[in-house]
Amino acid sequence: EVQLVESGGGLVQPGGSLRLSCAASGFTFNNYAMTWIRQAPGKGLEWVSVINSGGGITTYADSVKGRFTISRDNAKNTLYLQMNSLKPEDTAVYYCAKGAPYSQRGQGTQVTVSS
Repeated sequence: EVQLVESGGGLVQPGGSLRLSCAASGFTFNNYAMTWIRQAPGKGLEWVSVINSGGGITTYADSVKGRFTISRDNAKNTLYLQMNSLKPEDTAVYYCAKGAPYSQRGQGTQVTVSS
């Protein structure tokens, strides 16, 4: 059974930083690209970033480019999203997802950017 468990969300002031983690199990993690997506209040799902299986190729949405960094540790079956220079419009539930295009996602972690 595929399990994706996100953590690291919270309340942060504008300009602050957070690091999200996603612990993966139930599949061969290093065989799959991984994706971060988010859903802001009252809005649909938004693709944020993707990383290939080996970790050497990354792509970002224009809205987060230069501020967010996706990475992975295949030895630990863990995906990360380092978020810097956070803005109120980054407020959302953040999900990690298996594959690209993704097939399954976790339960999400709430990120709130507010003063």
